[in-house]
Amino acid sequence: MSSARPEAGKASEPVERGYVPGAIGRIAELHALFYERHAGFGLYFESKVASELCEFLNRYDEKRDGIWLLRHSGLIQGSIVIDGIEAATKGAHLRWFIVSGASRGKGSGHLLLGTALDFCRQREFASVYLWTFGGLQAARHLYEKYGFRQTQQNHGSQWGREVDEQRFELRL
Repeated sequence: MSSARPEAGKASEPVERGYVPGAIGRIAELHALFYERHAGFGLYFESKVASELCEFLNRYDEKRDGIWLLRHSGLIQGSIVIDGIEAATKGAHLRWFIVSGASRGKGSGHLLLGTALDFCRQREFASVYLWTFGGLQAARHLYEKYGFRQTQQNHGSQWGREVDEQRFELRL
């Protein structure tokens, strides 16, 4: 329940708010490559990321939603989304948070996560939640550093194969 922002590294890439052409494909690609390598996810997962991201962007309302992109030399190297459609009842949903291998270890994850949480605080959302799964220790460490706490764990297959799904929440 910490509202303090952890010290970020020195991210060299600027974070931009809003959609840019190619964002859907690049965000889906970053997720597909990382999660295939680290969790064995395949076509189902990549198509789920792309289709749900399309659905989100087609109903995007900048008063309640946010998408931030980390770009270097014009290429998207990371993303994070706040889906605020159910913020009043369920909390804001943090989604599609990813940083490319080329941008990891430079404070880029801190920059993206801090930017998204600042947006949530400005909108006076009561809480933010996300779904992930067991085994992603670096991500879990970052979430916990920002005050997120695990509130639920189930064995499930929402990503296309069986994993220990975990819900994390941050009260703002």
